[in-house]
Amino acid sequence: MFSKILIANRGEIACRVIKTARLMGIKTVAVYSDADADALHVQMADEAVYVGPSPAAESYLLVDRILDAVKKTGAEAVHPGYGFLSERAAFCEALEAAGVAFIGPGVRAIGAMGDKIESKKLAQAAGVNTVPGYLGVIKDTDEAVKIANDIGYPVMIKASAGGGGKGMRIAHNDAETREGFQSATNEARSSFADDRVFIEKFVTQPRHIEIQVLGDKHGNILYLGERECSIQRRHQKVIEEAPSPFLDEATRKAMGEQAVQLAREVGYYSAGTVEFIVDDKRNFYFLEMNTRLQVEHPVTELITGIDLVEQMIRVAAGEKLALRQEDVKLNGWAIESRVYAEDPVRGFLPSIGRLTRYQPPAEGVDSHGHTVRNDTGVYEGAEISMYYDPMIAKLCTHGKTRGDAIVAMQDALDAFVVRGIAHNIPFLASVLAHQRFKDGRLTTGFIAEEFPDGFHGAVISSHTRDVIAAVAVLVHRRNAERDAKITGQLRSTEITVADSFVVGLDGEKRAATVKPTSHGYDVEIDAHTFAVRSDWRPGSLLLSGTVNAKAISVQVEATRNGYRLIHAGATLDVTVRLPRAAELALYMPVKVPPDTSKFLLCPMPGLVVSILVAEGEVVTAGQTLAVVEAMKMENVLKAERDGTIAKVSAKKGDSLAVDQVILEFE
Repeated sequence: MFSKILIANRGEIACRVIKTARLMGIKTVAVYSDADADALHVQMADEAVYVGPSPAAESYLLVDRILDAVKKTGAEAVHPGYGFLSERAAFCEALEAAGVAFIGPGVRAIGAMGDKIESKKLAQAAGVNTVPGYLGVIKDTDEAVKIANDIGYPVMIKASAGGGGKGMRIAHNDAETREGFQSATNEARSSFADDRVFIEKFVTQPRHIEIQVLGDKHGNILYLGERECSIQRRHQKVIEEAPSPFLDEATRKAMGEQAVQLAREVGYYSAGTVEFIVDDKRNFYFLEMNTRLQVEHPVTELITGIDLVEQMIRVAAGEKLALRQEDVKLNGWAIESRVYAEDPVRGFLPSIGRLTRYQPPAEGVDSHGHTVRNDTGVYEGAEISMYYDPMIAKLCTHGKTRGDAIVAMQDALDAFVVRGIAHNIPFLASVLAHQRFKDGRLTTGFIAEEFPDGFHGAVISSHTRDVIAAVAVLVHRRNAERDAKITGQLRSTEITVADSFVVGLDGEKRAATVKPTSHGYDVEIDAHTFAVRSDWRPGSLLLSGTVNAKAISVQVEATRNGYRLIHAGATLDVTVRLPRAAELALYMPVKVPPDTSKFLLCPMPGLVVSILVAEGEVVTAGQTLAVVEAMKMENVLKAERDGTIAKVSAKKGDSLAVDQVILEFE
């Protein structure tokens, strides 16, 4: 077994590998760029080596820099994580030439499966079901349009060396093909230094279901069940689960056997994933094979009890798998939510900045038998950089049933405190609360179909709003009691005088009466009594307790006139006033936000790729105005209405802050 390994990656996956290496008694080496000098993976590793400037192309993606770090530290093996160099055959060859083990598959498998075009040809030859499409290299937009018409719309345009949703576009007509081909090519070149793209038929009502495979160097290969990864936006997974709520045992077995067949065809060993598109009749088609660890691997670990990173390390060291196919059992249900630094209200645009507060939910097994796991690479005070993927954490829960896992995830999201940047926790909570999700009626079009006009905030029931109002009363009373004790002017018996309040929730008013009890209050709202029990104290960001004996977590912030309470993905500004104060508050003026309708504002920090209009030009609704790149993703900004350009305030190459003016309309 190895005594020291280097992790050629960053963030949460580097931390994840370090945790398993520690348990195995293996020392670890981290690599870092300028942006990651204070990163968590650097702090956790036994050693750390600087590899260059912040852009990945100048640090993490430079094979020579990684090899130098290996030589300096005497690492015997390298784990690539995912992304970066994880699927570069040249990197594997360089390590092999240096006598260093690669904790992953062999060069042949990486080369064959890492190229999406060649992998489909191999899959066809191996008898694996494949999606109809054109697998040749496409030279220009005209050829792309011709091929798309030959295949028939809708089509998927994909980068051959792609992954993580980058370099992918769906096109429904010639115009979208032209635009999508150019953007996919640009993203592929920027992210993978390989601008080849291909086109295939887009399967309608598709599910994205993948099979985890595991093999050793002695010819043993098995599959570890499937993961449902259909909840996606921009072709990037958002929520994953294992097993799939759609597959039956026969389909699971057929998919698993085809995945093993493909892996065997290329002499695969280590952990890998064969991805399939599955239609509504359970017909499945090979999509691609990822010759690395997947972001969503924790859900497989939770239902199988198998540490995939440990298995990868053991396989790389030449050990045989200790498992046989019949040993693999799927126990319970697991769900993973990808917590991203992005603003779902602004179309999921990336957010960067400092995590002023970061308090993830407690990990472990709770009193209900639910497991919470949080794979993260950040900490309170850390920064989310513009140079890398905006992931904050991968929050996972496990329960005996799918319903248990969903409830556990909802509770965990409620308790996940993130401040300083925008994040997608409200959206994740909304998806989990959606009846279609609870029913398991999933497709890759779920987000587009259920949020056709974008995400505008979580919608909660009237009952839940009453619950929040009752919680607000507890918060207010606890603050009032503390204030009275600080002044020393009131005796404890006088603190309970105020027992009637008016609670305001985003404009709605609720009359509330309060009766103190041990550990909380009985709050009556609209003839309904809410028994609110909690040990919450002023200043704490998280209120944990029960309402009518049901567990609840609510995030609490003090505002100028009241409180901001966050629960079930909803953020509510709440006031708790005495009845007379509530009457007088009606006469207070309301501040009107400024009118920005005449401006095109940069929706996120990014680099201007192009400005496609000029001053004085007349534009129509839907016309492309500018393209901004952030975190290697191109964002096309279009006109929301007809108009005339009065002023252009930005130019190609400018680095813009969020809400900085790009264009002004007359």
